[in-house]
Formats: sequence, structure tokens, C-alpha cells
Amino acid sequence: MASTFLRSLSPARRLAGAAVVAIALAAGGGAIGQQGIDRSVIPVAPDAPSSYVVQPGDTLWDISARFLTDPWYWPEIWHINPQVQNPHLIYPGDTLALTWVDGQPRVTVAQGGPVRLSPRVRESPLSEAINAIPYEHVAAFMQRPSVLSEEQVRGAPYVAHGRDHRLASAAGQEVYVRRAGSTALGNRYNVYHVGDELRDPDDGDLLGYQGLFTGEGNIKRAGDPSTMLIVDSSRETLEGDILLPITDEAKMAFIPRAPSSQVDGTVMSVIDDRTVVAQYDVVIINRGTRHGLEPGHVLTVWEAGEQVRDVAPNAESRSLQLPDERTGLAMVFKAYDRMSYGLMMQSEREVKVGDAVRSP
Repeated sequence: MASTFLRSLSPARRLAGAAVVAIALAAGGGAIGQQGIDRSVIPVAPDAPSSYVVQPGDTLWDISARFLTDPWYWPEIWHINPQVQNPHLIYPGDTLALTWVDGQPRVTVAQGGPVRLSPRVRESPLSEAINAIPYEHVAAFMQRPSVLSEEQVRGAPYVAHGRDHRLASAAGQEVYVRRAGSTALGNRYNVYHVGDELRDPDDGDLLGYQGLFTGEGNIKRAGDPSTMLIVDSSRETLEGDILLPITDEAKMAFIPRAPSSQVDGTVMSVIDDRTVVAQYDVVIINRGTRHGLEPGHVLTVWEAGEQVRDVAPNAESRSLQLPDERTGLAMVFKAYDRMSYGLMMQSEREVKVGDAVRSP
């Protein structure tokens, strides 16, 4: 099959010169090659360039889509380049090139950008490396999760009362907090409004709650209650809102790839109480780490086929089940035990709560 596939490509494509940065599978390690992927037919894009210079603002997903019809096959053609000190990073100015080795496509860094000081040394801030996805769309969810576990909500400090009897408070105003503890002086917290329950549509189990970030606060006086100054607001803080400690979460190097095992789940919620989503919107999926999902895993999204009535006079039956239709692609960027955040990378039609997600 591989030889037939390769013969369909142009000689120039088969002989094209050197190939891309090999990213040592930073999000999980391991050798190139994913379980469940047929490596004999890697879907190289028909218009894949023989070389490409990485531009500021590019993402790994965009670059993958230039070389492949299915970007999640990227680890299959990523070739480790031992001359690059950090082989899992690509920088603006790098020249990526496509070639064929033993009948298999490979991509590597053919030429480094101006930041490379010698063939073996690159001195560039990590912040200059390209992101796998438009990171600004997920940064808030990494640092301020919008899904709260039952355990987080049950024992968390909470806003008991607004100073001066305010029902709603904002930046520059003070609130009284309980459960913050006697050692909380100076501590900073994210404040959340606990929203709707998140229940697994398969069995009805409570998986967590929608968490709506309202702002940040700083404890000015410890005690019970403690006094907290709201220093930043994105919406009004209300009595009953909970506090969670601010934590710094390292920026992740996502690598788009297929899950190693079959995943079948459901879009059970979207952020901000909307019912439909589009590209770069965030969905919540009822599958997580216990189902084999990790950050970087790509899932296809499917609209369930309707059951309609066949009114043709010669119909074999009056009931007609329409097929499921693929509507988009989502990439997992944060995984919990039984649920995950997914970023919609492609959206061919409106994606709705209740749509199915599956391994590609």
C-alpha cells in the first residue's frame, strides 16, 4: 500500500530536501508511532510544500496542516534532529523541509533561523518558540479552571458578606470570607461563582460544576471572618462565591496526535452557557484520563443523525435513520479523571451540546 501511495506523488515531492524539528514526544515521550495508526499510509497533503519558513504567529497545528491532511499524524513524520539543543521546539525563522526516507515522509529543520549561533547551540527564550495551538484561547482555562470538582467546592473558603452590605462587589471593594484560616494573611485567591452541575450524560454521575471566574482577591486581615480586598474583576462577586488558591501552571507543549485507544464520548457542556460553539471555542467532554485522554489528543466531533420519515411511495420502510455527520475537530488541552477541556480546532458546522466525540 505504501508504494502505491508514494507512486501517486510527484518525483519532486518524493525527493524533496531535508525535513522538520523533531519534537521528542514532550507530552508523553515514546518513540515515533502511535498505536492504532496505519503508518503505511500517512496522509501527506497533496499541496504539501517541499520547504516552509516558520513565521511569527504560526502554531504547530497550522504547520502540521501544511504538510498533512490530518494534522494529528504529525508525530509520525516528526524526525528528531540531533543538531538542535531542544528538539521539541520550533522557532520563527526555522526552515522546515519535507523528504522521503525508506518510503516514509519525514520533516525536520533544514536550516535554523537567525537565533542559532552554531550548528549545535541555540540561545533563544522558550517564550519565542511557537505554540502548538493559539495559546491565548486556553491560557485562562489553564490558570483559572472553569470546571470545579465536588471536593473543591465542598471545603473551599467562601464569600460570606459584602462590606457595607453590598450584594455584589467588584475591584477595589472588600468582602468578608470564611474558612480562609488564621494563616491566610497576604494570600491571593481566584474567586469563582459555582454554576450548574456537570453530570455525565451516560450515567448521570456528578462530575463537577461550572466555575465562573469573577476576579482575584488578597486577604488583608486574617480571622473568621477574614477581610479580602478584590483586586481584579471580570464580573461581580456575590455572596457564596468560593475562593481557590492561585497556582502557576507551566505552559504545556501540546503535540497533536490521535489517542492510543478508541475513545467515544459526548460534548456535555460549553463555556458561558452557550448551546453551540465554533472554532477556538472550548467544550467540556465526558471522557478523561481514566479513558486514556491526555493533552494533545485530537477527537473528531459528530452530529447524531436524525430519524426521519421516508414518504416515498415505494419506500422500503417509513422510518429512515440518517447517518452521523462529522462537524469538526477538538484537541484536548486539559484532562481530569472523567472529563476534559477540548479546543475546537476545526468547525465545519455548528457544534452542539450532545454531539459525539470519537477517536479520529
